[in-house]
Amino acid sequence: MSFVVTVLLRAHPGHESAFLALILENARSSLAGEPGCRRFEVCTAPERPGEVFLYEVYDDATAFEAHKTMRHYLDFNAAAAPMLADKVVKTYQLAEDTS
Repeated sequence: MSFVVTVLLRAHPGHESAFLALILENARSSLAGEPGCRRFEVCTAPERPGEVFLYEVYDDATAFEAHKTMRHYLDFNAAAAPMLADKVVKTYQLAEDTS
């Protein structure tokens, strides 16, 4: 059963564009370089320019834990941390694969 991670992030005013560029690169690197990363969707809403919602799917919790040790993630996390006002992470198990 797949392991799902959702993350709701809010960038500080003035950091929206730089943060979005960083998270998009992290998503591309995760998909390209992590065998256990199946999806990494970056979602935005024009009416909430500082808000970013992530929908990530991994093979299992172990693959997600491995994601957090990857160089690209560590570099992203260090660069993005001062740009963030808030970060909420939730995890789930995929109830049924409908793809």
